Amino acid sequence: QVSLVESGGGSVQPGGSLRLACVVSGVTDNRFSMGWFRQTPGKDREGVAAFDRDGSTNYASSVKGRFTGSQDKNKSILYLQMNNLKSEDTSMNYCAASEMVMSAIQDIGLLAAVKAWGQGTLVTVSS
Repeated sequence: QVSLVESGGGSVQPGGSLRLACVVSGVTDNRFSMGWFRQTPGKDREGVAAFDRDGSTNYASSVKGRFTGSQDKNKSILYLQMNNLKSEDTSMNYCAASEMVMSAIQDIGLLAAVKAWGQGTLVTVSS
């Protein structure tokens, strides 16, 4: 059973940085692609960064150039480095795993294809 636990959220001023982490367990082979999503009240959960099984990483246009995703070499920890944060980045952030292509899931918003979600970590950007 896949388990995902996020950490690293907090409150920062605009222009600040945060690093989110997601500890991944229960993934014993290369069947899963991973990703980061975020959600604000009243809006649908949206993709932020997708890590596909071919090693590629894809980002939402709203975060490209500011956010960088990475994984440790064992793929047991997923990171999201968030720089130059803006007030519109305020959101609950979730780690996700799927046996389908994560970049495709994020492109078309097919949240039902996500097999496992973390509990979320809150990012607040405010002056």
